[in-house]
Amino acid sequence: MSNNIESLITENLSIWSSAVEQCSSPGRGANKKINTYGVEKLRQLILELAIRGKLVEQSSNDKPASTLIKTMSQQRELLLKERKIKRIKALPLISKEEQPFELPQGWEWARLQDIGHDWGQKKPDRNFQYIDVGSINKERGVIEKTTLVTPSKAPSRARKIVKLDTVIYSTVRPSLLNIAIIDKEPSEELIASTAFAVIKPFKGLTSSYLYHYLRSPTFVNYVENCQVGVAYPAINDKKFFSGLIPLPPENEQIRINSRLDNLMKLCNTLEEETINSLEAHQNLVVELLKVLTSSPNSQELSENWKLLFTNFSTLFVTENSIKSLKQAILKLGLTGKLVKPIKNDKSASSILKLANIEKQRLISQKKIKRPKTLPPIELKDTPSKLPTGWEWCRLTDVGELSRGKSKHRPRNDPALYLGGDIPLVQTGDVARANGVIETYTALYNETGLKQSRLWPKNTLCITIAANIADTALLGFDACFPDSVVGFNTFLPELDNKYFDYFIRTAKANLEKYAPATAQKNINLEILSNVYVPLPPARELKAIVERIDELFNLCDQLANECQYSDELKIEFSNALVEQLLGLRKQTQKNSNLEVKSKMKIESKIVLSTITFDVSKYPLATILIENGNALDAKALWEKSQLTLPDFYRCLKIEIDQGIIKKPDIAEYREQ
Repeated sequence: MSNNIESLITENLSIWSSAVEQCSSPGRGANKKINTYGVEKLRQLILELAIRGKLVEQSSNDKPASTLIKTMSQQRELLLKERKIKRIKALPLISKEEQPFELPQGWEWARLQDIGHDWGQKKPDRNFQYIDVGSINKERGVIEKTTLVTPSKAPSRARKIVKLDTVIYSTVRPSLLNIAIIDKEPSEELIASTAFAVIKPFKGLTSSYLYHYLRSPTFVNYVENCQVGVAYPAINDKKFFSGLIPLPPENEQIRINSRLDNLMKLCNTLEEETINSLEAHQNLVVELLKVLTSSPNSQELSENWKLLFTNFSTLFVTENSIKSLKQAILKLGLTGKLVKPIKNDKSASSILKLANIEKQRLISQKKIKRPKTLPPIELKDTPSKLPTGWEWCRLTDVGELSRGKSKHRPRNDPALYLGGDIPLVQTGDVARANGVIETYTALYNETGLKQSRLWPKNTLCITIAANIADTALLGFDACFPDSVVGFNTFLPELDNKYFDYFIRTAKANLEKYAPATAQKNINLEILSNVYVPLPPARELKAIVERIDELFNLCDQLANECQYSDELKIEFSNALVEQLLGLRKQTQKNSNLEVKSKMKIESKIVLSTITFDVSKYPLATILIENGNALDAKALWEKSQLTLPDFYRCLKIEIDQGIIKKPDIAEYREQ
C-alpha cells in the first residue's frame, strides 16, 4: 500500500506544484505572497495517510498498541505513587461514534489524556526561560528562542512547567498550529504560558508521532469543532485532552516518523522549486516588459512587441504577470507610445491655457479655493522628454484637487447617519474598487452632509492614508473624509480616467513620501507637486480608449488564469478528498498480503460530436479515444503545457463542446 501511495504522490507532482494562490492585502498593487496551495494540500494528505496507517506497511512482528495502552496506565500509576504528577478524572470510554475512521490491525484509539501527562504549574521562584507563542518556529516544530525572566518580572500567565521531550500546543488561535517539541535540555527551568497545552508522552509513544498527529487534518477538524470565540478562538484543556489519537505500535511509529521526514523534505523541495520557478517567470516578464516600454522608436517597439506576442501564452499565465502587463500598457500610454499622434490636435500648451482661464473663473465665483502658488516647472527637473505637443503640468493646473471632509467628532455619531441616504465612501471602498467605486461604507443624512461635501459621480478619488495612492472613479455622487482626495478636471475634454491611470503609474513613487509610521499617509502638497505628462486633447481621449480596450483583454486573460488556478486547486482537493473518502471500503478489504494499485481519475467527457475539429483540439483527442479520457491522460496526449491545457479546456467547456468535469474519483485497479 505505502509504495502505491508514494507513486500516487510522485506521479501527480504537476498537480501539486501547479495549484497556487495569491495571498494579498487590500488595495491595488498591494504586496502579494504566493501560497503553494497544492503543496500544502500534499502535506496534509501525507499526514492524514500516516495517522490512518496508510503510509507504511503494518508488520505482524510489531507488538500491538493495546500493550502500549496497558504499559502507559502502569507508568501513570508509578508517577502518581512517586507524587510526580496529580491524579486526573477519568474520561468516558471511547464510543464507536466518536471514532472518525477505522484503524488498521494492531492500532488502538486513545484519548490524549491517557497517552501522556503534564508537569503541573507553579509560580516562578527563580530565573527561568519563558516560552510564549512567539518562541515557536512552527514550520520546524521547535523552540527557536526563549526569554530569560526573573521571578519579579514574570508574567501572570507564566505558569506551566515544561521539560525535555515535551510537546506543547497553543490552545489560543489553534489554527495557526503553533506546536513544538522541546528537543534540547534547557540551561534554566522552562516555563510556558498558560496558553499552551503540555504533554509529556509516556514511553511507547514518540513525541514526533504525537507532534505530527496534532498537525493532521483529523485533529485540526476536531479542534475547529470544539473551539470557542471569534477574534481569538481557543480550545480549553478539557476539550483538548478529551481528543482522540490513533495509536500505532511503537515500531510502526518509528517507521512512520522516518517516512514522514523524507516526504516532508520532498514537499519542502517541491515548494521551493515552485516558488523559485514562479519568481523566475515573473522576473522574466518584468525584464521583457522593461525592454518593451523603453523602446526608443516605433520600429523597435514593434519588433519588441512581436517578440512578446510570439511567447504571449507562455509569459502571461499568472495574476502577477498580467498585472505587470497592465503596468506596461499604462507606461506606454503615458509616454505617447500606445497611439499615434492625431493631426490638427489641440496642443497640451493650449489646453493648459484654457484650463487656467476656467480655473480663474471658478476661483472668482468662489466655487473652488485658490491653490497654493507653485514655482514654474523646469525642464531639467522633469522625469523624461515628452513627445511633440505634450507638456508637463501639475494636477492643480488642470483640475481641482481637494481633500474630503468629515468635520464632526466623533465621526461615528449616530446623529450623522440616522435615516441617511447619501453615500459615504472610505479608503477601503477605493482600495477594493476595480476602477469604479460601487460600494460605500455608510449613509449620511442631511446633518452628515452639512459637515462634509458631496462630490459628483466620476470624481477621481485618491487615498492619502492607510492605502497610499489607491485610485478609482466615483460610480455615484458621494461624500468622503479627509483621508481621500478628490480630483475633477476643469475642461470636459480632459477625462478624469487619464489622471487615474497616471496616478497608478506614480503610486510606487508616492508611497516613498509616506513616513514609516503605524499608518502611512501623504498630504495634499505632495500630490500637488507631482509632474503629470499631458498629451494633446484628442490624443488623451484616444489613449484612454486604447488603455480601456487593452485592459479589458487583460481582464479576460486574468479570468482565464483564475479559472485555470481554480481548476488546479479542485484537482488537488480531489486527490486528497477522494483518496481519504473511500477509507472504509479500502479498510474492509485491507490485507497485508494483497497490494492493490491505486489511481486518481477525473473524467473529461465530450458533450457534442458536431464541431470544427480545427478549433477544438481537446475535443478532437476525445473523439479519437471513445469520447472520454482521464484528465491527466488528455493533458499528456495534448502535448500542451499545463497552463495552456487548462486554458484550452476552459474554452471548450465554455463553448459547450466538453462537459464540465465531475469531482475526481479514487479507483483501485
